[in-house]
Amino acid sequence: MNKTEQKRLAGSIGRAIAKQRVRSQLTQEEVAERLGVGNEAVSRIERGRVIPNIVRLIELAEIFNCEAAELFGQASFHIDDQTSRLKHLLEPLNPNDRMLVINIVENLTSRLQKG
Repeated sequence: MNKTEQKRLAGSIGRAIAKQRVRSQLTQEEVAERLGVGNEAVSRIERGRVIPNIVRLIELAEIFNCEAAELFGQASFHIDDQTSRLKHLLEPLNPNDRMLVINIVENLTSRLQKG
């Protein structure tokens, strides 16, 4: 993996962690306290300056009450991971809302393919 790919991965994982933190209604300070690190450490992870190790990812997943795979899946550019993520996002919606989202995605992908 080259430096560019590492930066992209770090940024994607950082954004996934930040999203889970916000979803969990936690501040960076609260996450840092639970991890036993300084606030700046959490900030560096979320900004993609540092890639957390496996142990740290598992700790973050426990704090956010999600699976570590979700943090990877949200960061992944692989179609299977993205498909799984979309499925996870659609599951809690009622059937009409799911169809609305699918129609929006279909229209958007059609427009992007033309552009």
